[in-house]
Amino acid sequence: MTKRLLFVTGTRADFGKIEPLALAARDAGHDVSFFVTGMHMLERYGLTKIEVHRTPGVTVHEYLNQRISDPQDMVLAKTVLGFSDFVAEHHPDLVVVHGDRVEALACALVCATNYIRCAHIEGGEVSGTIDELFRHCNTKLAYCHFVSSQAAARRVMALGESREAIHVIGSPELDFHSRDSGVSITDVKTRYEIPFDAFGIAIFHPVTSESDTMGAQAKAFFAALETSGRNFVVILPNNDPGSEDILAVIRRLPPGRFRTIPSMRFSHFSEAMKHTACIAGNSSAGVREAPFLGIPSLDIGTRQKNRANGASITSCTADDETTIARFLAEDWGKRHPRDAEFGEGSAAARFVEVLGDPGFWSRGLQKEFHDHG
Repeated sequence: MTKRLLFVTGTRADFGKIEPLALAARDAGHDVSFFVTGMHMLERYGLTKIEVHRTPGVTVHEYLNQRISDPQDMVLAKTVLGFSDFVAEHHPDLVVVHGDRVEALACALVCATNYIRCAHIEGGEVSGTIDELFRHCNTKLAYCHFVSSQAAARRVMALGESREAIHVIGSPELDFHSRDSGVSITDVKTRYEIPFDAFGIAIFHPVTSESDTMGAQAKAFFAALETSGRNFVVILPNNDPGSEDILAVIRRLPPGRFRTIPSMRFSHFSEAMKHTACIAGNSSAGVREAPFLGIPSLDIGTRQKNRANGASITSCTADDETTIARFLAEDWGKRHPRDAEFGEGSAAARFVEVLGDPGFWSRGLQKEFHDHG
């Protein structure tokens, strides 16, 4: 029962999450392709479309959906137009979108209006930003849901989705982190010219609803890291509104203490995570991958609010100098027991199992609201 599966990816982060699913589907005999757009296409962010092209046995389609200065509504509109033309030509059996990015919203909208099956990965989660709004919109637009936890499944049901459309598989990126990365930490340090014996990873993304304060938040956060005397690998933020102010702060960091990298190959990022002394900032990696790997993480601000509560996570505001200093002094280099809140690293196998069920494909495309009491 070979199907044409189209995976949508707009960022280095969502590619790391959907790649294990795509590879498992490919190995199960499905025709797998990627629709590559968003940050992947921009040289400033490392031109990460190259990493998608390295995936063997799949087809890759590129679509440039934005200029650096485009607002999100413009990116949404451009992606709707481009993706609509694409699916009209290629007729996928299933489109797979992830999470809460504007590209995923655009593609889910196209699928819904054209009655194309759309699978939403990692719906039903909460956070403190407009991302949550986009994520719940994708849930309502999608044909089915592959969620990371039972709590997420309950939230998807609360949005009126049917039980048979919801599949708890765990967080797909944990599949990759649960196995050998295929590279050594020496390989990572050599490729990315990381001179430090011990280092933390810092990733600080903009929060769109707080774009006017992101510069001040970034200044306070990175100043606290600098004061600690620790060394950090800094990965550049995504391209949401407010990123320019963050980039301006990052450009002023002393290069002897901060190694700034636009992006990392996922295998190298995984190995770096396994050897980092901590992760700090507001990336989902700090509340998902880090607890799974037992790494202490410092979660800054509202971007991941209420998303996870693992014992290895310390949360505070960007200007909370005391908490940041205490974390970097006391938690640096610690290791915690593995937290399996978001799965055990077997999401891809479960994903393929669901695709192999004829009942998955036979459900009607007309959605109904389901009250679950």
